[in-house]
Amino acid sequence: MALILACLGPSCASYNERTAMALDRFESGRFGEAIVAYREDGATESKFLKGVESGTVAFVDGRWGSALKFFSQASRSVRELEDQSLVHPERALEGLAAWTVSETLTDYQGEGYERALLHSCLGLTYLALGQVEDLLVEVRRSNALLEAEEELYEVEYGAGGMGHFISALGYELRGDLDEAYIDYKRMEAKGLGGALVGSSLVRLARILGRENDLAAWTKLYGEGLPPSPDAARVILIAGVGAGPLKCEGRLDVMTKDGLLAWAVPQILLRPSSVEYVVLEANNLKAKVSSVVIEDVGRIRAKNLEDRLALLATRATVRTFLKRALRNEAVKEHGEWAGLAADIFTAVSERADLRTWSTLPDTWQAARMFLPPGAHELTVTAQGGEEVPLGAFELEPGETMFLMARTLRSRLHVQVLGGNPLPANQPTKAASSPVEG
Repeated sequence: MALILACLGPSCASYNERTAMALDRFESGRFGEAIVAYREDGATESKFLKGVESGTVAFVDGRWGSALKFFSQASRSVRELEDQSLVHPERALEGLAAWTVSETLTDYQGEGYERALLHSCLGLTYLALGQVEDLLVEVRRSNALLEAEEELYEVEYGAGGMGHFISALGYELRGDLDEAYIDYKRMEAKGLGGALVGSSLVRLARILGRENDLAAWTKLYGEGLPPSPDAARVILIAGVGAGPLKCEGRLDVMTKDGLLAWAVPQILLRPSSVEYVVLEANNLKAKVSSVVIEDVGRIRAKNLEDRLALLATRATVRTFLKRALRNEAVKEHGEWAGLAADIFTAVSERADLRTWSTLPDTWQAARMFLPPGAHELTVTAQGGEEVPLGAFELEPGETMFLMARTLRSRLHVQVLGGNPLPANQPTKAASSPVEG
């Protein structure tokens, strides 16, 4: 018992407590310090979390090489579990330690939806690096893992929107419009992407000559103004808000036979003042608002709800097993052993609060087709900060990506593509852009 208490000692601090400083530095925009804090020994106590937390920080800071390195480390740490869960989804459930001693003694390898999102984030990083083929590989694995998770809990999460969206972008960049069309249809079937996906379906159905589909999509989403063949496009992908954390729900009952304790995780919401992000082409007096393509907070809450019965069952098994051990200790060593057993029960019964804390509450996206030429762009977090990006020269058919993240009321934007123009060079008003 003394040995077990000694082992549990370092884990008494919850994940939220151990990583509070790192998370605060991230949300304050002190990205270099946050990466160091997340990678310190003892901060996450999980190779998966060390990789995804520091990878997310590096991505927001535009350190694409570091983000790829950290996300890849996280991916390698759970590769064996992923391979098993793709064949036998039930293999993803935790092992014996979670049943007998404490949830926190198991190696945290991510919830199923977190592992799926990891591969979407890897895909997004490859997109930033211009490696389209690698993007598509990661998204296919993300979709397969999500399907396995839904099979395990016999539920449809309405998830995978970000994976489908960046997959569609990859196929469009490669010129495989039929494949892109399939991804947009999958998003529409899940109710994700709203007008952004609707306009994409109308546009591609028209280009591909899918007349029956076009009639159906235009009835739902309108005719839409088709972009000119040489139009440039600006695509905004934004992480908005702060994803929920976990807190402990606990019940302690003292009986004549000793302490009974139950502890399970609960969702801790983190409200944000920012609801969406707006992309503006100032010289055209045009703007488009982002729409949700992945509701991370809702998925996290739903996933925990699906696991709650299992977690409660495990807590019940543990507490009665510990009471049986207490009774045996009292018989052999007297009441002092019972007191020690009660202390062990109180200390060891902890809810597992580990979670990927740097994820946004939602992933959102927006797209604007612009005539080639010079354009002055601004991105605004609605309810937060406005970031003037300056003027850019866009070539015919060029795609510019804006990777954005809201942290508290601040907005951080990384620009990929376009030719930056001097601040004093004027831009010209041109024909109206096409949005969506």
